[in-house]
Amino acid sequence: MRIAQVSTLYESVPPKAYGGIERVVSWLTEALVDTGHDVTLFASADSVTRARLVPACPCALRLIEETADPQAFHFAMLEEVVRRSREFDIVHFHTDYQGFPFARRLACAHLTTLHWRLDIPGLDRLYRAFDDIPLVSISNAQRKPLPGARWQGTVYHGMPADTPAFDARPGDYLAFLGRIAPPKRPDLAIQIAERAGMPLKIAAKIDNGDRWYYEENIEALMRHPRVDYLGELGDRDKHALLAGARALLFPIDWPEPFGLVLIEALACGTPVIAFGRGSVPEIIDDGHTGFIVDNVEEAIRAVGRLHEIDRGQCRAAFEQRFSAARMAADYLNIYETLLGSPHSREDACTAASLQGA
Repeated sequence: MRIAQVSTLYESVPPKAYGGIERVVSWLTEALVDTGHDVTLFASADSVTRARLVPACPCALRLIEETADPQAFHFAMLEEVVRRSREFDIVHFHTDYQGFPFARRLACAHLTTLHWRLDIPGLDRLYRAFDDIPLVSISNAQRKPLPGARWQGTVYHGMPADTPAFDARPGDYLAFLGRIAPPKRPDLAIQIAERAGMPLKIAAKIDNGDRWYYEENIEALMRHPRVDYLGELGDRDKHALLAGARALLFPIDWPEPFGLVLIEALACGTPVIAFGRGSVPEIIDDGHTGFIVDNVEEAIRAVGRLHEIDRGQCRAAFEQRFSAARMAADYLNIYETLLGSPHSREDACTAASLQGA
């Protein structure tokens, strides 16, 4: 099968440090290459892949965000995808609804995975206008605001099984990994660790748009003697941090569509203490791979129960449910369904005729 993967351009594929969508695109792309398919990746020029790379910008846009228009690069890339669409059997977009108008002009089948939250006012109207676009959700919780969309299925993220280090005997600290941003609630993670009497290691990115939140709400908390702020870590150091932690704290304050760090922790054998919002109950098995809680008090009590969790069971849950090979297999099933769909063939023929006109 000739498959095109179309990534966002804010980070390279894979990212050098923090990055969610581009990391998943990398894992999926390499897993598809492993299965013998002909894969083309549209991404930034500093991406690293065994697929055929079509560079859409000179480097990850976060590196030049102060001097460049990120949408200009994305629109130019999407037009290039349309121009080359006869080369593919299917194009898989990871660019949210930005790719919808372009998808209608492709000379082949297409699929869009939605990576963002869908409960934003106005999105329902947009998705009604593009109700012909086949979509994949990354959790069942994510799709609830838009039940009438053309959903093809839910595909949970997966990562390579040989990447993280499993550690059955962790250190004596808790971990927080992600972004310093209001929905992630690092302040609650600090409060939980402080009141539980445990050190907290924080590895987190601070986006320019969130710097105000860091300076006004978090910076002073970082001076607590039990808090160790490590900055933004690469994969090797990040996995070492997770593998050595007693637990990952995930006190989110928003309907997280997936939460990639959850499966990264499970891959290391590290249980998760998480607020039960968004996709969390679909990923964490309460009492077996961590604890799902509703507030800080329950999270503190969960820290005292971590001895009940078998770290080997956390790793086993990852291997069974969240591997890159499983993710690729799920997507291949959807690709084959779309390629066999009369609706899909009709759309591609219409687009091809328009391109030739």
